[in-house]
Amino acid sequence: MIHGLDHARTALAPGLPVTLLSAPGAGAYAGCLWWREVLAQAGFTGPALLDCGDAPGRALEALKLGLSGVILSPAQAVVSQIGAAQGALVLTQAPPSLDLAQAGAARHLIAWLTG
Repeated sequence: MIHGLDHARTALAPGLPVTLLSAPGAGAYAGCLWWREVLAQAGFTGPALLDCGDAPGRALEALKLGLSGVILSPAQAVVSQIGAAQGALVLTQAPPSLDLAQAGAARHLIAWLTG
């Protein structure tokens, strides 16, 4: 789980496969364009999930922008259908993650990624 560009760069530094996950509800308070820009600035084109909390409008906005995945709870059929049509991932809850905002998390990154 990343909270900004520095965390994205930290997560990518080992050069191992990774899925980037935003903070809970980040789609609602930071926005879809912020997430897209963080991914672009980090040069990341792999799987990334923007947590939109319970805001289906933000999830739809993220999909319209071409983002690869969103988390939306509770599930919304129309969002799931649009995501599937685009090949995007739509989840109702975040997968397990290492939160890089937690003290000392970066020291455990390689172990988490190779886990």
